[in-house]
Amino acid sequence: MRRVCATALAVTVLVVTGCSGPGEPAAPAPQPVTVAVAGDVHFAGSSAAALEPGGLDAVAPLLRAADLTVVNVETAITDGGTPAGKQYTFRAPAAGLGALKAAGVDVAAMANNHSLDYGREGLTDTLAAARAQGLPVIGLGEDADAASAPHRTTIRGNRVAVFDATQVLDSSLAQAWTATATQPGLASVQTAAGARRLVDAVAAERSRSDSIVVFLHWGRELQDCPTTGQQELAHDLVAAGADAVVGSHAHLQLGQGYLEAGGRKGFVDYGLGNFVFYAKKAVTAETGVLELTLPGTGGVSAARWEPAVTRSGVPVPLEGAAAQEALRHKESLRSCADLAAS
Repeated sequence: MRRVCATALAVTVLVVTGCSGPGEPAAPAPQPVTVAVAGDVHFAGSSAAALEPGGLDAVAPLLRAADLTVVNVETAITDGGTPAGKQYTFRAPAAGLGALKAAGVDVAAMANNHSLDYGREGLTDTLAAARAQGLPVIGLGEDADAASAPHRTTIRGNRVAVFDATQVLDSSLAQAWTATATQPGLASVQTAAGARRLVDAVAAERSRSDSIVVFLHWGRELQDCPTTGQQELAHDLVAAGADAVVGSHAHLQLGQGYLEAGGRKGFVDYGLGNFVFYAKKAVTAETGVLELTLPGTGGVSAARWEPAVTRSGVPVPLEGAAAQEALRHKESLRSCADLAAS
């Protein structure tokens, strides 16, 4: 965000791109950056193909084209641990994070309903694997402060922050999986208190970052319209200062577009779909990469959806008539999302 400078004689406040004292050079204005986001990743079943050399080569150019790329990693990264008492539990070797990094992923968002599938041991192993592979993870940590902390980076003078949290947790596991001051776990917005914590953190971040993206695990499985809870949280986050709010979980795509809230305008994508996943139905195989241009002066100046399809567990970009049809489908989902096209 642009900083505010004033002197004792000033009668108004002047908003400028940088503040400097006598003899100090003015801070350079932030330049636009591109942030790419994509949906759910695990390495179970057919999606284990992504662990093979070159397994993600088809989609890697899209991931590498952006200045910063974030995906949702929906699996514990461990060879140990004890599976949670739930229907589906996912785990993957540390090589999974290495494969994502090699393909162009810069940050792994891990606040979701599967990253603690193998308990505290799995969480410890996940954090260790992230350090060893050199791929930052967000959304989980040794306590609430660590789990809630955004990934921060500066690109061409544009200070970017990316937050991650989950709105989806099994009711029987939510308390044990949610990070607290004394408990490791996930950044959760399943409760009103958790949502308020994230909204307040975004508002506070505006004083130190030029561009803010929030990645959420939210929605209902196989429902292609956002829930009331999703819409309310998106509204509050944009009003607080988020330039983009994006997410996944429903295993299919949802609408995307611009949202005005609190005198601000942000970009929202309610459903990015599966990405590296064992998609079992045609609709769950529809995927893509969303590329956002963040000018650093507020909002999103451009958004481009690059459609793809999951084949044998890995995403493959679409071309020609198939790509155009996929784009039309993505645009049609906006009708129930209460978002604007521009």
